[in-house]
Amino acid sequence: MKRAFHSSIVQLKGVILLCALAAYSFGCATTTQPTRKKKPVQAEVVVAKTKDFELSGDGSSNAWAAAEWFEIPQRKMLGSPYKSEAKLLYSKKGLYVLFRAEDSRLTASMTEDNSHLWKEDVFELFIWPDPDVPIYFEYELSPLNVELTILVPNIKGKHKGWLPWEYNGDRKTRHETSAIGGELASYAKVEGWIAEIFIPYALLKPLVISFPQAGDSWRINLYRNDHDSGERASWEWAPVDDNYHDYLNFGHIRFE
Repeated sequence: MKRAFHSSIVQLKGVILLCALAAYSFGCATTTQPTRKKKPVQAEVVVAKTKDFELSGDGSSNAWAAAEWFEIPQRKMLGSPYKSEAKLLYSKKGLYVLFRAEDSRLTASMTEDNSHLWKEDVFELFIWPDPDVPIYFEYELSPLNVELTILVPNIKGKHKGWLPWEYNGDRKTRHETSAIGGELASYAKVEGWIAEIFIPYALLKPLVISFPQAGDSWRINLYRNDHDSGERASWEWAPVDDNYHDYLNFGHIRFE
């Protein structure tokens, strides 16, 4: 009897061991496995191709008819729930961006390029063309048409911007702004403002070697800051976790 009982125990242990190995090797365990927390859905938009055109600052060019507006949702609910939206186009020379925002006052006073524009009303664009390299392009434009243009290395969460060298000719951005329902001036009462921007691929070298081809994809994000309430209200196209430099959560654009 003892020998039979001992033999049964040995057999039972063998069955348990085989089941454990099978569950490990083939994922057939009957117990429920812990699930990972899902990341937020990343934004994506298809960008139409265009011929190069002049900027007016109000988006009146016929070229913009080929692009659809997409919303930039408000992230930090401070102040008024202003609507923010954008359009994108691309050509053989660069990326075109049209930004439109509801507003009641242009909280903007800085007049020198490469100032700390994020401390006032501003539109921000981050472009990350090569996901194999933790370096991206950051562009900011205020309602007063003042810009910040930097390249940002982001090494394990530590990031610092570098200003472009030889920023002229085909390496220089083009940008214009306009006010809606008011004057384009510091602290003017308005109904909104518009920014129109052209980012040349030449400025993004060597992150971008040549112009994108149909089907290519880049990672980008679009943001807005507004300071009418005395605190910074913010908008973001693709949801980020901690700050605007959370580049792993940038959205996707696909070139048509």
